[in-house]
Amino acid sequence: MCICVDCHWVERCQAYHAVERQHGVAHLTMSPDFSPRQPRIHVQVLDLDAAAASVGVEWDVRACSDFRSDPGRWRRWCPDGPLPT
Repeated sequence: MCICVDCHWVERCQAYHAVERQHGVAHLTMSPDFSPRQPRIHVQVLDLDAAAASVGVEWDVRACSDFRSDPGRWRRWCPDGPLPT
């Protein structure tokens, strides 16, 4: 799971903005102004349908030098949205 959902900087973060873009979801903000130091983005290729040979890609920030714990921050920004997995 992406650590960004519990990070103080999530709505302002350029790395999380890139993850949102890769997932094709709405952005928390259109102009993120925080550039995190050393985000580590884990990219995983997943088999979606073996019979159709279709794959998906999952992007998650797994580590970041600027991570600042703020449990539930993403949920407060998107109280009705599905929690990113």
